Amino acid sequence: MTEILSPHPVDDADSPSESVTGHAAWATLKEAVEAIRPAQSKDGSIDFDAEDAPSRQSVQGHLERVIAAVEELAPLLPHDAAYHRALVGDLRRWAEEGFGVPDFLDSLLAFQPAQDRRDGLQHLVVFPMYTQNGNPDRNLEALVLRMVWPDWLAELERTRYDNPLFCGITFEDFTAGYDTHSAVLFPETIAVREAPERFTWGGIFCDREAARFRRVVAAACEVTKLELPEDARELLADQQRCQQTFVLWDMVHDRTHSHGDLPFDPFMIKQRQPFWMYGLEELRCDLTAFHEGVKLEADGFPQGRDVQYAMILERLFRFPVTGERKRNYDGLGGQLLFAYLHQHDALRWTDNRLSIDWDRAREVTVALREEIETLYRAGIDRPKLVHWFRAYELVSRYLAPHPGSTWAKGPEALDVSLPPRKLVDEVLPDEFPLSMFYEALAKKLRGVIASTQGITAHSPAQPVAA
Repeated sequence: MTEILSPHPVDDADSPSESVTGHAAWATLKEAVEAIRPAQSKDGSIDFDAEDAPSRQSVQGHLERVIAAVEELAPLLPHDAAYHRALVGDLRRWAEEGFGVPDFLDSLLAFQPAQDRRDGLQHLVVFPMYTQNGNPDRNLEALVLRMVWPDWLAELERTRYDNPLFCGITFEDFTAGYDTHSAVLFPETIAVREAPERFTWGGIFCDREAARFRRVVAAACEVTKLELPEDARELLADQQRCQQTFVLWDMVHDRTHSHGDLPFDPFMIKQRQPFWMYGLEELRCDLTAFHEGVKLEADGFPQGRDVQYAMILERLFRFPVTGERKRNYDGLGGQLLFAYLHQHDALRWTDNRLSIDWDRAREVTVALREEIETLYRAGIDRPKLVHWFRAYELVSRYLAPHPGSTWAKGPEALDVSLPPRKLVDEVLPDEFPLSMFYEALAKKLRGVIASTQGITAHSPAQPVAA
């Protein structure tokens, strides 16, 4: 049996506890970055002729403070020496070129966290970037993070779930762009002159994922009167255990985008498609993580059981009611899972009380994965538009389309002589509206979900529902 382990920080000589965030230079760095950010335009540049714009001399002074702070902190993180040298070079060039659209390609290429995934290893990161599900503008941001890579996870990645680019990470501290709902650090969000030939890392903040999961699910259980099994209650009460659950889930989910019987371009970021295609892809990856969780539990890994609980509860409760309804593909995936469980008698809403038959839910969840996998396998033999319609049919078997939907009327209602990408214009922003259950739940959880903005492992947790 493999134990759930707390993170083991690397030796103090390599990464002293609180060595960065406890240093006076970190406070200076944060203050200087926050002074620069309001002056930046959406693309990261600074227009000194704009109304109320600061002086160039003022911004230059703040940038020099950023550089000095980075140089003072860099010796604490020798594993990032090449990155910090390149970062200083990019910062100086940005100033020398008049604070135009920033280009931090050199420092991006020098930052290689996936090459050393020692558990507890700290990184000081400064980039002009947008934060997914956070700030849409490419502002300068600074953050300190730690790697999450316990021995049991490293062994699973080596032997079962090869994912050499994946980085599980936690927050130590951050500037305003991460005082949001963003829980990722992705290289494609960084301002560069040209995209690298390939990205070599991707980070997901499992501490934020775990903390908001605990808060939202606890509130949802209270609202719906859902009684959780004892081991699920214990999971919800334990931030550290939840973090380890999410880092495993994320690692398996991430690799699944490039595994299986896939159409070309499985992640579908290079082509315009109806948003239910994105929803099915994200759900497929989560269902695969669930399926692997079942196998891991059978092999003696308690984390496998935790992944099963987390995936179902997160998908049922947080995804459908988070964010706006416009092309909300993650919300759609959660709606589909709820409907599938309900219509296959694994979930009941009776007497204003939710109940889940967990044994039945495991069987049914696996069956939904098989339906999506069958859709994918057949997709290679179909024209793109036909594949989209088959996917629409799968979703609409369980979710009612909007009554005004053109797509719901079938191919005869669309001008199929147009290129498929043009027919995406006929997709409604909310093609599959929330059910009455979720409309009511969204109102009840609105404040709780809003309260998770900027949440970390150190944020106060709400009591766990019984």
